[in-house]
This record gives sequence, structure tokens and C-alpha cells, in this order.
Amino acid sequence: MTDLNKSRAERIQSSLAKRYRAEKRFQMYGYAAIAFGLLCVVILFTDIISKGYKAFGQTYIQLEVTYDASTLGITDVNDSQQLALADFHGIVKKALKSRFADVSGRKAKRDLYGLISNGAGYTLRDRLVANPELLNQTETLWLVADDDIDTYYKSIGSDAGAFTGRMSEQRQGWVDQLVESNDVEMRVNRNFFTKGDSREPELAGIRGAAMGSLFTLIITLGLSFPIGVAAAVYLEEFAPRNRWTDLIEVNINNLAAVPSIIFGLLGLAIFINFFHVPRSVPVVGGLVLTLMTLPTIIISSRAAIKAVPPSIRDAAIGVGASPMQVVLHHVLPLAMPGMLTGAIIGMAQALGETAPLLMIGMVAFIVDVPGGFTDPATVLPVQIFLWADSPERAFVEKTSAAIMVLLAFLILMNTLAVVLRKRLERRW
Repeated sequence: MTDLNKSRAERIQSSLAKRYRAEKRFQMYGYAAIAFGLLCVVILFTDIISKGYKAFGQTYIQLEVTYDASTLGITDVNDSQQLALADFHGIVKKALKSRFADVSGRKAKRDLYGLISNGAGYTLRDRLVANPELLNQTETLWLVADDDIDTYYKSIGSDAGAFTGRMSEQRQGWVDQLVESNDVEMRVNRNFFTKGDSREPELAGIRGAAMGSLFTLIITLGLSFPIGVAAAVYLEEFAPRNRWTDLIEVNINNLAAVPSIIFGLLGLAIFINFFHVPRSVPVVGGLVLTLMTLPTIIISSRAAIKAVPPSIRDAAIGVGASPMQVVLHHVLPLAMPGMLTGAIIGMAQALGETAPLLMIGMVAFIVDVPGGFTDPATVLPVQIFLWADSPERAFVEKTSAAIMVLLAFLILMNTLAVVLRKRLERRW
């Protein structure tokens, strides 16, 4: 009998040891999965940051510019028509020719004039408008360099060597001369945050796309949150339990899993083709994203309402509150933290969407910064899509920098959702 008990105990110990080993292996698999996921995130972020951080700097070249009235074709600085037709690029060319007086030949001059961005003329025009006394005067200015010069200068001294690209040896020599004379420097790229899109990489910025995203999200939040909360309250507190409500619930859950491009097709068919809402405006973008985020907000709001204990409702009814008062005065305030969390997550999802907005024309090339909800606009994800498809190498770092900005907004919104949930939620 003792031997039998001993044999049974040994089998139990062996079985327990086997279970413990299996549990440890399962834990190791979990740790390995987490480590692999974190490694992928680190690699992704490292690749994006390594390619995009240089876009926050801009190469500038120092030149002595003379606002020659004959070259500009201006006799009266206060004449807007003369300013509009003035040849500001001509005085930039004269400044470059004066700096490199030995350059001759049409091709060499064209390469020389390409050292400075085409947007330098607009900078000079703005300065002359602000300071009319500069006419026929000379001043030393730092002007934005061309994107090829910018890429070359940023790559000087890198481990991979300077990226020459379309840079001829002669142009490299001119840049090297400017570097030796301290006439080239790196400054904060304000254009990236203050300008709209441009076909010139050194002039392109994200402000237009950022404002488009802001206007679109305002429309989305203003429509989706009240409608989603109202739908959740009705389904949880007032709707009768029958086949119709079951059908509605099933369809809401299914809509949350529908590919986003389907909502773009729906918006194209209904808002644009039927209601004739203009393409590529924040209004139609907000309407489409409202349809896309409504299921998420409804589901999260219903979960928040369900989390309110039934005793709260019973106590309110027991002191004479009507069903509407129970909902407005007791259920909604207690469920609001969960509703806000779901709304913020839905807004973060909407901020990162591209496919539905491509279908409604927000892929258009928009130079001007939108000033309202009905102005032509694009959004940050679509701007990233457009830059990623551009052939110029300078747009590679612009694309990565825009991704960094978008990720920063998404991380901020998700962090806000977590903080709100932690601070406002109540445990029962």
C-alpha cells in the first residue's frame, strides 16, 4: 500500500513538473512575442526618424542682393501691378553671377542659378514690400537653397559619403567654396510648419494638410460624438428587445469591421454624386469619416453605459426620477469617461485614414492653406501619400518627417484617452 501511494505521488509530481514546464514555455512564448513586437516598433521608428529628422533643418546660402530698379522693372514700390510683374529672380541671378564671376556658358549659368530655390524671389518681394527704402539698395541675406543643394550639404560628412545625385562636379565645387567662406549654414526649417504643399521640396510644408486634418476632425467629432452617444443611449436604455434591435446591433458590429475604402465609395455616391457636395473639402471628408467612426463610438459608448451598476438606476427611480432623468442625471455622467475614451480612439482612427479620403478627391494638389470648412484641402495621411510618390530625393525626408508629426499626434491622442480613462473612471 505504501509503494502504491509512493508511485501515485511520483506520478503526480511528474505531472505537475510537466505542467510547470509547459507554463514556463508558454510564458516564454509570450515574452518572445512581446519582445519581437517591440523590436519591430523600434526598427520602424528608427528607420523613420533616421530618414526624417533632417527635414526639420533647411540649408541657407548667404548672398549680397541689390534691389536694382532697372532689373526689377519697378519705378513705384507702392504699385502692386509692378511688384507682381517684377523680376525678383533676376536680381538673385545677378547676385549669384557677382559671387561667381568666372562662370560662363549657358549650361554653367543655369546650374549656377539653380543653387538658390525658386521661392527666393517671393522672399525678396515680401522684404521690398515691407521695406520700400531697399529699392536700389544692397543687403546681405540668407536665402533658401535648392533641394539638390540641401540634400548634398546635409549628406556631407555622413558615413555613406555625400549624396551627389544630380549635382555636377562644378556645382559641388561652388557649394564647397561657399562652405569654406561660411556662406552656407543650417537653420530650422520653418517652411515645413508654415507653408502648404509645393512641387519644390525645399518650399513644401505640412501646414495646409494639418489645417485640413483639423477642419475635417472638427466636422467628424461634431457629428459622430452626439449621434453615437444618442444611438448608444437609445439602444441600451430605451429600445425594446426584438428582432429589429437585434438586426441593428448586428449591423453596427459589422460596420465596425468594414474596410474604410467602402465608406469612401459611399461618400462618393451619396454626398458628391447625389447631394453634389464639392470634392476635396473638409465638409465632405468629415461626413465620410463620421460614417466610419460612428460604429466605434456607438460600441464603446454602449460598453460604458453597461458598466454603470443597475443599482444606480434603481436608486434614482426609487426617489422618483423619470427614465429620462435617470439617463441624463445619473447614467450619462458616470458613463462619460468611457464614451470620451471611445471618441478619442475613433478620432485617432479617423486622423490616420487615407483610403476613404482618396475616393472623395482629397488627393488633389493643394498649395493654399485652407481657411475654412469649404475651402479645398487635403489631410496629413494623404499628404504623406503624395510625397511618397514624388521622385525627388528631398521628398523622402519630407515624407518621413510628416510621418513623425502624424505619429506624434496619434500617440498624443491615445495617451489622452488612457489618461482620461484612468482619472475619470470609477470602479464599483
